[in-house]
Amino acid sequence: MFHAPNVFQRAPLPPATRESEPRPQAAGQAPHAPSAVAVAERPAQAPPAKKRDAYFDNAKYLAIVLVAVAHSWVPVMEGSRAARALYMVTYTFHMPAFIIISGYFSRSFSLTPAKVKRLVTGVAVPYIVFETAYSLFRRYASGSSDGAISLLEPWYLTWFLAALFIWRLTTPIWQNLRHPLAVSLVIAVLASLAPGIGDDLDLPRVLQFLPFFVLGLQLKPEHFRLVKRREVRLLALPMFAAAVLFAYWAAPRMQLGWFLRDSSAQEMNAPWWSGAVMTLALFGCATLLTVGFLALVPRRHMWFTVLGAGTICGYLLHGFLVKGADYSGLFDHNDWLISPTGLVLVTVAASIGVTLLCTPPVRRAMRCVTEPDMNWAFRRDAAKI
Repeated sequence: MFHAPNVFQRAPLPPATRESEPRPQAAGQAPHAPSAVAVAERPAQAPPAKKRDAYFDNAKYLAIVLVAVAHSWVPVMEGSRAARALYMVTYTFHMPAFIIISGYFSRSFSLTPAKVKRLVTGVAVPYIVFETAYSLFRRYASGSSDGAISLLEPWYLTWFLAALFIWRLTTPIWQNLRHPLAVSLVIAVLASLAPGIGDDLDLPRVLQFLPFFVLGLQLKPEHFRLVKRREVRLLALPMFAAAVLFAYWAAPRMQLGWFLRDSSAQEMNAPWWSGAVMTLALFGCATLLTVGFLALVPRRHMWFTVLGAGTICGYLLHGFLVKGADYSGLFDHNDWLISPTGLVLVTVAASIGVTLLCTPPVRRAMRCVTEPDMNWAFRRDAAKI
């Protein structure tokens, strides 16, 4: 056994060693922990960047292409039953798919300073900038006097930013309800029956699209694994074919306002009860078509995967191209555009245009608007993201 040293006897000092030389350690002895000074002097390592999911980037890019293509069909689909049918099918699910994905990535939102800052800089600021820009563009490009800047009345596609701001702000409510999807569907139904809601912040559309955001909040990674199964992919194409055939039959019989979700049933001169029926029916159809769309999205890295990070630029900027072409008279007196060849040409042009707007150079150029830093406007605790 070891003999205990005399506690009153001073132990001899260890021999002096250089700081750079490690002290010898006895066999089996654990290495010394680094000193606080050494830890403090050690250069801080940046946390590894979060790896983007190629599947969701692919889904966002393909969804935004569908949005731009559907917008480009509006000026040329009059008189074409096939174009109207394709428009109806696309409008049934393209924004719901985008909103569901937005809800899925908003699951962790809370009213912490850092996340509130990101909500303001990433949603509110782009809304103010682009609502102003589109109002001025409408005034000077169209030659119309109806170009007043009103931040309470979103025009064209800026409604989505106003809606996303409201949806994310209410996320803690939906996360704490026992049956959030059922509650959101009731709200959407009531919005389709209430013509007196008004157009402030495009609330009718915000409320009628709300269930898709709430559905996204409820999804988990395992739900997307189910969507990616081979059986679902095999069923997706027949489902889309059936949807197109039904839309071709319904094209001359159904109002397009149902798909825009920005009006009540009474405002479309329909019976009040049809608002409830159409809201629930379109929610079911949109959910099924969104499942089919997500099942067909490639899971691996594709040439367009990198464009998924720039979809906000493609969404906000493509409206200038579509409306600019319309205001310039490009679609006037061009009956050939209604033909299948013209429709394909318009589709290709819109796809190329929105693809270019999603590229990294455009995203970097627009970062001062879409991703502003604005640390000067927030307290120090909010700047820590």
